[in-house]
Amino acid sequence: MTLKDFEELVPKIKNSSLPGIDSQFKLAPSIRKKLGKEINIEERNPNKAAVLSLLFPDASGEMQMVFMLRKTYKGVHSNQIGFPGGKVESSDNNLEATALRETYEEIGVSSADITVLKELTDVYIPPSNFLVTPFLGILKERPEYVLEENEVERLIEIPLKSILSDKYIASKIITTSYAKEIEVPVFEFYKEVIWGATAMMLSEIKDLILSE
Repeated sequence: MTLKDFEELVPKIKNSSLPGIDSQFKLAPSIRKKLGKEINIEERNPNKAAVLSLLFPDASGEMQMVFMLRKTYKGVHSNQIGFPGGKVESSDNNLEATALRETYEEIGVSSADITVLKELTDVYIPPSNFLVTPFLGILKERPEYVLEENEVERLIEIPLKSILSDKYIASKIITTSYAKEIEVPVFEFYKEVIWGATAMMLSEIKDLILSE
């Protein structure tokens, strides 16, 4: 999908209803599904965070989405692939500001270059007790990255056309800091495995873009 192709979809993306939690649950781990769709998350007093799913055209014009592999550390999201983003800070005016600030801090992309298209459905992450608000954004060209080396191991760019294809959805056995050998649904792109909250967000993005 080229930038021109995607831009033709932007009005639909902006005006469409969100696919929501039903879409997210297609790629939800069992630990999240066990809690169900109707749990009262606010009763758990979750930490609030925001992330940005960022699209841009590569040199050939094909749309790509950027992900980051987090550093290995003592935490539940160690060495996992996700979107740039993080916890809300008191200086943030809103959740969109959180996502843009964190994107700049982690991968060096300025908010001045980003057009935020849509706020997506919140994702609750039980192991870390975070409620994460994803945003979908677009750049006119591939950015010059500046990585926060203490947090980001490397960046991963995946073609949007691959994200929209069912052939990259699979199931894998993984081990985490809080669970051993659990089977989870994943997006697997060229040996890059995306699962958990990020896969749930991708599932909604995929359904949103492909919706009639």
